[in-house]
Amino acid sequence: MSTSKRQMRLGAFIMATGHHIAAWRHPEAQADAGLNIDHYRELAQTAERGKFDLVFVADSPAGWDRAKDPEALRRTAQGAHFEPLTLWAALSQVTKHIGFVATASTTYEDPYLLARRFASLDYISKGRAAWNVVTTGADVSKNFSISGHPAHADRYERAEEFVDLVKGLWDSYEDDAFIRDKESGVYLDPDKVHLVDHKGKFFSVAGPLNVGRPVQGYPVIVQAGASEPGRELAARTAEMIFTANQTFEDAQEFYSDVKGRLARNGRRPDELLISPGIFPVLGGTEAEAQANYDHIQSLVHPSIAWNILARLYKGIDLSGYSLDDPAPPLPENTELNKSRLKLVSDLVSRNNLTLRQFYLAVATARGHRTVVGTPEQIADAMQSWFENGAADAFNIMPPILPTALTDFVDQVVPILRKRGLFRHEYEGTTLRENLGLQRPPNGFVVQAGQQQVQAAV
Repeated sequence: MSTSKRQMRLGAFIMATGHHIAAWRHPEAQADAGLNIDHYRELAQTAERGKFDLVFVADSPAGWDRAKDPEALRRTAQGAHFEPLTLWAALSQVTKHIGFVATASTTYEDPYLLARRFASLDYISKGRAAWNVVTTGADVSKNFSISGHPAHADRYERAEEFVDLVKGLWDSYEDDAFIRDKESGVYLDPDKVHLVDHKGKFFSVAGPLNVGRPVQGYPVIVQAGASEPGRELAARTAEMIFTANQTFEDAQEFYSDVKGRLARNGRRPDELLISPGIFPVLGGTEAEAQANYDHIQSLVHPSIAWNILARLYKGIDLSGYSLDDPAPPLPENTELNKSRLKLVSDLVSRNNLTLRQFYLAVATARGHRTVVGTPEQIADAMQSWFENGAADAFNIMPPILPTALTDFVDQVVPILRKRGLFRHEYEGTTLRENLGLQRPPNGFVVQAGQQQVQAAV
């Protein structure tokens, strides 16, 4: 870093038309955003103009089920969007510095093919790739040749083996394995090529990978699970964790807990960056910001309101309720997203919400922190968490795209810079360098060195 003062990291968490569930209806939204490459190019370039560290898109290996959810398919703009690695490979060619985080599932992906794709993206982007490791809470097994959706514990056990295997495949070639000496005719040193020869509970892979070791050693490993298995996976393998916290106390507890797990995994606190999501609604005054928030909320179609509640209260008959009745306790569903279920359950119980207040809260940022205010107030909210053990970074979740991202870059980023909290220029050329993360050594080289030391003793 160019300064000794700790500075926050920023990511742009992109949902095609914006994070609000009715964003596509807003006059400033790009309604066809999901399949509009020019729109995504503008967003990536805007984030890079603001010196953001990364852009991120969430992804699921499934589409909407019309039979189960016809009203959601009819009235939301989430049914069709680009596959993230393909999208990022294209946008890496019209940017120079910003990193690209792509979501890929350890439950519904193949380790060898995933390792190959992310290594390729790291080369294509010249060291700006990152993998958001997810286990996929939703049952999408009907789209794949597996017999049903695995249980929560099994998904995380598979994820542990999956991540280790992918890292091993990325280490298939040592950094200096490719000699490419035209004079001698030697292209590759075979002694620096390694088989993973992996035989585990879930996978059997020989290797080596057919791509050289990635530019960053490994693409940056990102994770988002906040359940107990998710926290353990992050403490052992992740370098950045995306999290959703409503209150400072919850954010501080999560931050302290996950950072506290690193030492027993042989890691330092600065090797894992905690990045909560924030949904900023800006206005020149508090009244203007509130008016902007109220306008966005007014765009939620009544049928979508009940659709949101039906998904949250799966298995519970809500036909006897009105939107102004107190929200009943949420049902437990232990095989879906445990951390998000707890988050929204706490939201209801802590604030004694009505069903109307509940769906409006979820319609914005699906449980992430919503901050409504002036640019200074948004900066204040971020600074407080950053300086008091609740965040290293923030995933900015613009309500409406493209305008809300532009407004954040033009109005909030200058305030953060003036306060010395955020960079003026990028520190390096790779995502790792800009995040302040070390390039990992090749695991096979480390193991060989350890064996030599033991032999000498």
